[in-house]
Amino acid sequence: MAARSALAPAKINLFLHVGPVDGAGYHPLSSLVAFADVGDRITVETSDRLSLTVGGDFADGLTGPGDNLVLKALRALGETAGIGDPPLAVTLDKRLPIAAGLGGGSSDAGAALKLARDGLGLDLDDDALAGVAATVGADGPMCLHARTAWAGGRGDRLTFEPRLPRLAALLINPGVASPTGEVYRAYDAGPVAAADRPPPPPSWEVPAVIDWLAGRRNDLQAPAIARASRIADVIAAATALPGVRLVRMSGSGATVFALFETAAEAAAAEAALSAARPGWWIRATSLG
Repeated sequence: MAARSALAPAKINLFLHVGPVDGAGYHPLSSLVAFADVGDRITVETSDRLSLTVGGDFADGLTGPGDNLVLKALRALGETAGIGDPPLAVTLDKRLPIAAGLGGGSSDAGAALKLARDGLGLDLDDDALAGVAATVGADGPMCLHARTAWAGGRGDRLTFEPRLPRLAALLINPGVASPTGEVYRAYDAGPVAAADRPPPPPSWEVPAVIDWLAGRRNDLQAPAIARASRIADVIAAATALPGVRLVRMSGSGATVFALFETAAEAAAAEAALSAARPGWWIRATSLG
């Protein structure tokens, strides 16, 4: 097959409500998840064996290829399809920061699964492929679908939400890692909230949605800041941007998103903040 390529989009938790850890060691979650138009890029082509080559701005932050979620997902795909390891050469252009609360590894795996399924002509629909994606973690199915959704359970119970409008946003990462496990341990050590799912906004117009989101929360934000205080610096800088309507951390951090009513405001904010903070990763984007 000829080389095929796809975007592995960044995942944003517009809110994230987290309950107490259960007996199996998992936290129940409630979230509204949207996907950006920025992300990593995955390319696959036929080869004599399964391999992964990693490049891009953040390639050095990844562990060895054997630990990569892309290979784990593709091996699970081969087992499901009864073909062994898919004979594919995979290239990952790593454009998203590592341990950033953007679901990068799971999104990479989801994009690779779709490309491999289509390129190899495997008879698996997206629902079946989501079952394979679950082998990389609770984020796997949502990142495989890459559609706006309400997420419950451990993050694996999805209800797609087509009504969310496109949201103009700025993604900001200060260059510090925020490992998920460490943040959850810090959360467990303090006051624990509940994985409550709020009713939807009264209107799906952009201003009403942003107002509604302002009444929600990310329960991991405070514990993430406690272990990486630079996240608070990002929140303060984003809150001071002209036209900003809402600032919140995504997932377990350290990426922060800022919402605006127009794409022009988000683009202007990107230019201003990039000039003021040249060491930060900053991208204007559209969510939804």
